[in-house]
Amino acid sequence: MTRIRMLTQAEMTDDQRRVYEATVAGRRGRAPAPVIAWLESPEFADRAQKLGEFVRYQSALPPRLSELAILVIARYWTAQYEWFAHKQEALKAGLGPALIDDVARRRQPHFENGDERLVYEFSMSLIENHSVHDDLYRATVDALGERGVVELVGLLGYYTLISMTLNTFEIGVPNGAPAELEP
Repeated sequence: MTRIRMLTQAEMTDDQRRVYEATVAGRRGRAPAPVIAWLESPEFADRAQKLGEFVRYQSALPPRLSELAILVIARYWTAQYEWFAHKQEALKAGLGPALIDDVARRRQPHFENGDERLVYEFSMSLIENHSVHDDLYRATVDALGERGVVELVGLLGYYTLISMTLNTFEIGVPNGAPAELEP
């Protein structure tokens, strides 16, 4: 049971319905649970879902790297819904099952691709140290470009917001699916 009422379309105000319909009409094709929770503040929901659509679908980062960063954030926050939603997307994008399992178990992954290692190390450094040392920053810019690094930071921030929303309002995995992440 969630801590916040997940509105049905029939319960929505005109402003909430406008945001809901705009979200469904966008690249997602649906309104995910965090957006439904945010509808208590329609203006916030509208602005946040637009940022989410950008970082997920229009970023300079290839899906393989953005999904890796999303999984790192989901694991850090133990956001079960986010992990559930993005694990399959990460596999489809080309991340290996062993790498994904290592992230889930908080083990240092083995990387076949240098750009994956950089995204992982950059993400973990920012999460754990609240900064990124110069050598890692330069290597990541060399691999992704400055735009890619800006958008990686934005993606990490956005999915931190998502994870905080899911955890605060106790939004678990959908349809009673098993939670995969250990606390």
